[in-house]
This record gives sequence, C-alpha cells and structure tokens, in this order.
Amino acid sequence: MLNVQQMAIQVAEGLREVLPRIRKGDPDLCRQVQRAMSSVVLNLAEGSGNAGGTARARFATACGSAKEVRAGLKLAAAYGYVPEGRAAKLDDALDSVCAMSWRLSGR
Repeated sequence: MLNVQQMAIQVAEGLREVLPRIRKGDPDLCRQVQRAMSSVVLNLAEGSGNAGGTARARFATACGSAKEVRAGLKLAAAYGYVPEGRAAKLDDALDSVCAMSWRLSGR
C-alpha cells in the first residue's frame, strides 16, 4: 500500500468523528463528503495497480476528490456543523494527500 493511501485511510478514520455531525445538519453534504473520501482511497489503490496514463489519471482523480473533501469540510465548519479546529486538522492531512497524489499523477 502506498504511503499516500495509508494517509488517506487515516483521514477517513478522522472523518468518522465528524460525519455524524455533518449528517445531522446536512445529510446531502455528508453523503458527498463520504463519497469523495471513498473516491480518494479507491483511486489511489487503482492507480497503484496500473501503469502509464491510467495510473496518472487515477492519481489526478484522487487529488480532485481530496480537494472536494477539503471543500466539504470547510463548508461544514462554515455552517457550524463541525468545529473549525477539527476541520483544520483534517484539512492539513488532506493537503498532504493532495500534494502526494498530484506528484504521482505527473502533472
């Protein structure tokens, strides 16, 4: 398993604490954040099992999905569903996931 994939799984574990709070305030936003986080982990796994352009595309998609999770968490914090400090901690980890997956995409 790639280091970036392990980091993404740790972020997913961190989301376990905030997703119920988001769900209570906005079930649609919760589903979207959860789907995007699943996309990050699964696209990283798929990219690591492919070569060439397919791998690069999956890593780029993982980066985009990580950015979607980041935006969802910032929105949830802005709406008051989750504490800003908790969202910021997850955002820092997602920033690293974005950077690593982007580098893997070769873009």
